[in-house]
Amino acid sequence: MEQKIKMDQRKFRIGELAEQLNVKKFVIRFWEKEFGLRSDRSGGGQRFYSQDDFNKFALIKSLLYEQKFTIPGAKNQLKNMNEITPAITENFTSNVTEEALIQENMKAQEEFKNNYQIINEKLEVLKKQLINLQQRL
Repeated sequence: MEQKIKMDQRKFRIGELAEQLNVKKFVIRFWEKEFGLRSDRSGGGQRFYSQDDFNKFALIKSLLYEQKFTIPGAKNQLKNMNEITPAITENFTSNVTEEALIQENMKAQEEFKNNYQIINEKLEVLKKQLINLQQRL
């Protein structure tokens, strides 16, 4: 768990980010400006990027270099992804919640059946005891 936290908190300098993505530093700065991305800054003004930032830049690179989108086309793709992702997340969460409710309901029904069976068995025992008592009188 601690290793994951350290990885999530990793910060990249612009040179490291550019090297990892195999692009020049000016490309990172250009994408930052064009796509409205913000980086954290040190007290001296040096840019620092999170793993999430890295993933965004990798996606932009993929859209531009591999999928051959223009900058406006890549912006549109990112906009569409940002609109779809919350809907997918909400739908997934809704489905998970619904599934949990169904499971809970099935469990409650099973418990009810078991309790009903136990009560019926005890009722039969009581009936037999009552018959025995009546016969003794």
